[in-house]
Order: sequence, then C-alpha cells, then structure tokens
Amino acid sequence: MCGIVGFTGVQQAAPVLLDGLSKLEYRGYDSAGLAVREGESLAEVVKATGKLRNLAEKIDNGKALPGTCGIGHTRWATHGEPSQINAHPHVSGNATGSASGPVESEVVGVHNGIIENYEELRDKLLRNGYTFYSSTDTEVVVKLVDYYYKKYKIGPIDAINRMMVRVRGSYALAFMFKDYPGEIYAARKDSPMVIGVSDGETFLASDVPAVLKYTRDIYYIDNLQSVRLLPGEAHFFDLNGDEVSASSTHITWDAAAAEKGGYEHFMIKEIHEQPAAVRDTLASVIKNGKIDLSAAGLTKDILEDVSEVWVAACGSAWHAGVAGQYVIEDLAEIPVRAELASEFRYRKILPDKNALVVIISQSGETADSLAALRAAKERGIRTLAVVNVVGSTIAREADNVLYTLAGPEIAVATTKAYSTQLAAMYVLAIALANAKGKLSEADYKYYVDEMLALPDKIERVLENKERIQWFASKYSNARDIFFIGRGLDYAISLEGSLKMKEISYIHSEAYAAGELKHGTISLIEKGILVIGVLTQEELLEKTVSNMEECRARGAYLMGVTSNGNYNVEDYVNFAIYVPKTDEHFAGSLAVIPLQLLGYYTSVARGLDVDKPRNLAKSVTVE
Repeated sequence: MCGIVGFTGVQQAAPVLLDGLSKLEYRGYDSAGLAVREGESLAEVVKATGKLRNLAEKIDNGKALPGTCGIGHTRWATHGEPSQINAHPHVSGNATGSASGPVESEVVGVHNGIIENYEELRDKLLRNGYTFYSSTDTEVVVKLVDYYYKKYKIGPIDAINRMMVRVRGSYALAFMFKDYPGEIYAARKDSPMVIGVSDGETFLASDVPAVLKYTRDIYYIDNLQSVRLLPGEAHFFDLNGDEVSASSTHITWDAAAAEKGGYEHFMIKEIHEQPAAVRDTLASVIKNGKIDLSAAGLTKDILEDVSEVWVAACGSAWHAGVAGQYVIEDLAEIPVRAELASEFRYRKILPDKNALVVIISQSGETADSLAALRAAKERGIRTLAVVNVVGSTIAREADNVLYTLAGPEIAVATTKAYSTQLAAMYVLAIALANAKGKLSEADYKYYVDEMLALPDKIERVLENKERIQWFASKYSNARDIFFIGRGLDYAISLEGSLKMKEISYIHSEAYAAGELKHGTISLIEKGILVIGVLTQEELLEKTVSNMEECRARGAYLMGVTSNGNYNVEDYVNFAIYVPKTDEHFAGSLAVIPLQLLGYYTSVARGLDVDKPRNLAKSVTVE
C-alpha cells in the first residue's frame, strides 16, 4: 500500500508533498521520491531509499526543489526489490531511474497497486521500441500511457482511458505531462485516492491525512474514473472521456483518527482490508482461471517431483502452515510436517532429497525462520519463501519466492498478513495436487473458483461484527478461554487463541477437541468460556459432543460454524455463522469472527490494541 501525493497551486510544491508523504508513513514504505515542475521547465525527479528524511535531506526539506506543481510517492515494493532505480516517480523516457535532475520525458508517474498483466504489456512496448530501466510494473504503465499519447496524438485523459481499458489489476495513478505544465492527471481502480480543493490550490493523495492540513473538503475518485487537476480546480471524467460531476465530502475527523482511515485502530482497519489483500494475493497467481506459479519459479515439473513438504514458521505464520498441512495432505496426498522454526533449526531433520521446505514469514526477516531456511539449504533441500516483503532476507535467500500481497501491516497482531498466508498455502496445495494428477479438470476448476470467491465471503462475515462486539463486551472480564476444534478447525483455533491472548492479555489456550479428556477438562469450571470452531462437517458432531461435556461442567459455549452445518445454536449459548465454502478453505472465513472477538475484547478492556505489551511486529533476534 504505497502512498501518493500531488499538488498544484501557487506555493512551492516540494514542502507540501513532503508533508503529505509524512502523513502517509503509517502505510509502510522502503523508498520515496518527488517529481516537481516550475512552469514550462522540465520535471525534476529526486528519489531516495529508506526513510522519508533521506529524501528530505537531499532537497533541504523541499527548499532546494523549486516549482509549484508536483507528485510524490512512498513505495512498498511489490514488483522489483527496494532500490533507488525502482523507487517512484517513473518516467516514459529511457532514464537510468536513479539519477536526480530534469528528465526529458513526455510522462512522469507514480502508482499504488498491482498491474497483473504488466509482463504482457512490457513485451508489447519492447516491440514498439521502448526500453526499461526498472523491474517495476509502474514503469510499464507510465510508458503505456506515453505510447497511446503519441501514437494516437490524443490528450492526457484519452491516453489514460485507453490505458485503463488495457490494464488488468488494481491501481491509483498520478501523472504529469510535459505538454501540460501546472496540471496533474490521475486515475484509479480499486486502490484509494482522494482529491482536495481550496482557493487556487488542488491536492491529491492516497488517503485523507495527507491533505487534511490544507482542506477538509474531499472528493473521492470513483472506480475507472480519471481526473484533471489544475490550481483550484478538479475535473472528473468517465471511461468514455466525458466530463462528469462529483460532489465533495466534508471531513470532520481529527488528524490522528484520519491516519487510520477513520478507524479507531490499525488492527480493525487491517481486519477490514482482508478482502482486498486476499483478492490481490490470489490475483497475482491465478491467471484466466489457472494457477501460475512461474513468477515464484515453481514449474509443474518441479511440483510433480516434490515428495513431501516441511513448513517452518513462527506464531501466526506457523498457524497458517498448520492449516496448509491439512489441505496439502488431503489434496496432494503427500506427507506434510508443520514445525515451529525455533524447533526446526535445532532438530536433526531428515527430509527426503525431493522435499520442499516452505518458510512462512510476514516480514521476511524473522530470525528463527531465517535460520530454518539456512538449515534446509545446507542439506540441499529446495526452499520456498512465503513472505510479504519484497527484497527481504528470506526472499533473497530462498530458492523460490511466493509473495503475499497484504501490503504493510501496522498493528502488531497480524490479521491480513495471516489471511494472505492462508491463501498462499491453498494455492500451493492445489498446484501440487494438480501437478501430481490428483485432480480432475472439474475438481481443479471447482477449487480455483471457491478460492476466488473467498474475498466476497470475507466481506459478508465482516457485516456481522456488531454481534461479536456485543459478545466481547459481555465476556471481556473472562479469566480463561479455551478454543477447540478438530482437523482444520484445530488449526484455526490456534490462531483464534493467539489473537485473544496477545492483545487482551486473557489466558487462552487452543486444544484439539479430542484431547480435552486427556487432562484439559480438569480446568473447566462454571463460567469458563469454551469456543468451538465447527466448519468440518465430518468432525462437527464429535466436537459438539466435546463441547457438551464442557457445558455439563458449567462452561459457557460459543460456536463458529458454516451456514447449513447442523443446528449448532441448539447446542451452544452463542453461535456465529459464516458463509458456506469448500471445507478446505473454511478457515479463511472462520478466523474473521475470532479476530474480531480478540479485537473487541481488547477494546472493552481499555488496552493498547495496536501495540500490545512486550511484543514486536517482527522478531529479528532469537
């Protein structure tokens, strides 16, 4: 989730752009850059890696970069490693992309989002004489706009509209054209972008915080809409190039709240970002209804030769691996072991020479997971990294990389990164099963379609958050909570329990339901909350029987199940239903109420949700 800003008006642009980018730092980034124009002079581009202050120092906090029109960007790498060359803005000419100074390009642009067909477009542009200096999908889009602009001798809006028809993916884009000084052009599809207008000045940003200092009257650009910005003016256009009217919204939030997009905490904002994060992750590897892992370096021949899978990870990433273990074993019919990375690295593991070791890590820097990766490589075993950060150490050192596209995650307690890890494990399971001939063509299509339907179903689960909020307030003073389930439901119970304990500080444990009578049931007493995850129809009655044994000892029961499964409300005190999906993927839906339960319990207890005590977002030391 990169940050975009733009400004055109009467005051110097660079300080305004830097200020706006500073308000978007919460989105996470690895590099930053500006492009500024003074009248009809060439746009001057300046980039820097690392923190925004590195860019500010280059231009003396903006004072050394004259001009009253410009665009800026903070980049979170998705295509291409974090570097000055890959940093935005990008240009339509053949610049090195790293040197600062004026650029002889028709078009300069910045981008937030993912262009799914960028390789196809890149090949087209190469055939038409374009060359590329970066490994980003953004440079492809900038040059595609330039291509249409020159080939058809049309205006910026028409060139941008032609681009939007041709491009697949999600994007928020801002451009400056050499022939149109003092103007900024923008477009969006599925990625956020807002416009602010005040006396003689116009502002553009990915989110409200960047412009709130200057105006509280905000325009939201509609999907597949473009906009022309002049000082004090904003003109909106549909995909046919016809100008359309737009109404503004007056923002009443204070700046601190606006930085979270109107949400009280980053965690609840990120919970609501899960549909988009899962959708982006799946779209990056599913093309025209087929799983394509070529970008991860996994061909059908490689997958066919995999004899067993080992998963090494920590915390929630390990829970995603446990869920993946059940799905891969069931579909691909090969042995899978999900190990804690901190144990894996010190054990004498004995994988087969044709094994695949999967390392799951949001940051790509987790110390134990990195050590597990290196231990596997020392044994000559193929390694696959499932990570969220492009260019991270684990990504660089693994033999193959499957990127999750959750974007930066600010809250310490992971939600959307975990959900994208689950999605990645589903994709791997189906790809392995297909490569080994375990799926008919109809089964393969069915599983892919069921995966692609998950984001919309997650959105439906989120619509019921008020009931969970009520229940959380009722049980916020609980002393002990137990989560139980069987099979995949047990894997999701592990994650639900962790969400509860790490942000509410309530003692919480997850158990395989069949283990209750092997000791744990001695802890059940009157008023104890027992939460059963009940999405696996074949195992549901057995778990309900275990819950009944807890009720007989005074426990209060909550059940999370799928629509159409059993009459669970007849057996529990409080039931939450999630949409029906294939049972292999039900965890992606069942985990959402558990995330919300942990969140609302923490809120009810008055705790610091985003920064729980003693915890860090990325554990980079042992």
